[in-house]
Amino acid sequence: MPLPMDPLQMVHSGPRKKRPRQMGTSMVSPPHDIKFQDLVLYILEKKMGTTRRAFLMELARRKGFRVENELSDSITHIVAENNSGSEVLEWLQVQNIKASSQLELLDVSWLIESMGAGKPVEMTGKHQLVRRDYSASPNPELQKTPPLAVKKISQYACQRRTTLNNCNHIFTDAFEVLAENYEFRENEVFCLAFMRAASVLKSLPFTIISMKDTEGIPCLGDKVKCVIEEIIEDGESSEVKAVLNDERYQSFKLFTSVFGVGLKTSEKWFRMGFRTLSKIKSDKTLKFTPMQKAGFLYYEDLVSCVTRAEAEAVGVLVKEAVWAFLPDAFVTMTGGFRRGKKIGHDVDFLITSPGSTDEDEEQLLPKVINLWERKLHHQRVDSGKCSQQDGKTWKAIRVDLVMCPYERRAFALLGWTGSRQFERDLRRYATHERKMMLDNHALYDKTKKIFLKAESEEEIFAHLGLDYLEPWERNA
Repeated sequence: MPLPMDPLQMVHSGPRKKRPRQMGTSMVSPPHDIKFQDLVLYILEKKMGTTRRAFLMELARRKGFRVENELSDSITHIVAENNSGSEVLEWLQVQNIKASSQLELLDVSWLIESMGAGKPVEMTGKHQLVRRDYSASPNPELQKTPPLAVKKISQYACQRRTTLNNCNHIFTDAFEVLAENYEFRENEVFCLAFMRAASVLKSLPFTIISMKDTEGIPCLGDKVKCVIEEIIEDGESSEVKAVLNDERYQSFKLFTSVFGVGLKTSEKWFRMGFRTLSKIKSDKTLKFTPMQKAGFLYYEDLVSCVTRAEAEAVGVLVKEAVWAFLPDAFVTMTGGFRRGKKIGHDVDFLITSPGSTDEDEEQLLPKVINLWERKLHHQRVDSGKCSQQDGKTWKAIRVDLVMCPYERRAFALLGWTGSRQFERDLRRYATHERKMMLDNHALYDKTKKIFLKAESEEEIFAHLGLDYLEPWERNA
């Protein structure tokens, strides 16, 4: 399936080839709707270069900004790259243009952030090349802002706030395809490399539009940067294109979409020459596990997305069943839905009870499943022939139920909320930076040789010396 292409992130497409150098900046381009009438931008070519300037002009126009080819009195914002405020003012003097109090001199970071947001963002000190008050004097003393401070980006997802607002889909989608392909080939090193790269780009508040934008960003190795550069130049990655067309990748992607089928089974089926699910299901020599049988039986339901409304409806059924046996139990939806996602592929629930015994915890899930099986049996008996005539009126959804002791609920809640990469980095951080061991059950301090207690997720973050991140900030 082809990767989605956002016009903000892609101008060129097609096969990689050497392009002729553009002469001049007055390029003819199709008209774009202007959304922000009060802003008139001029992008300075000085220190930027002709090609990058033309590239940024086209991107900005596609996002609804009015960008002029030539300098005039109507310009309200001048955008520059690698220029100080005094350098831009000197350039304006050479052009015989007076810098009025209404003219904003801005670093290109403002334009990049604005394009990523789809609207002009607030101009702050980090964006403004000069701070000035022209009303005070005809020859004001111009105060330059400090050099643009590049905030250090952590290599750990647990030190980055990652919302669902991903400004770099065109790159992260590509990385996830490559990571999945390496996972299918059991190459853990490259799989993790691309997963970490995707994770860090998801946390960025701006869109990467040049290789210069990648400077200082961790987890971007040479192999990753090659993919980024090709996407910037061509709008797509030839490596991703090859993977999506690869028979082995397509087969593994299809086989693992069946509930209960992992890499070993996929490898076995691929080596046996299978390429379609219909051939696998009809083969009499194959034996399937109970999970795989369910996976084939309800395949269309299980591969379709679960909506938040469906997840909440399942939550009502889960709570009703759990409270029939443990009336004081807490039932919390975890996973992607707790992180703010609107759709998912399954629903996870954490169950804990302050008054439960070890025996209660061991017996709860079998009791709940038995209750549902009895209800399902009665429904089938009651419906009789009508169900056969009317067809299936329900949807199969994968539900994960997790029971944990009440005193360990904070660790279980943190572990089951995700995302997967966030949890990996959180544990990696605990091990390498704090000399601690963290899992879904406990936090152990190897230096003090004690288990650290926690009543909430906030306390676990505090033990690790981390700023607390809300669940919706953990979409790494």
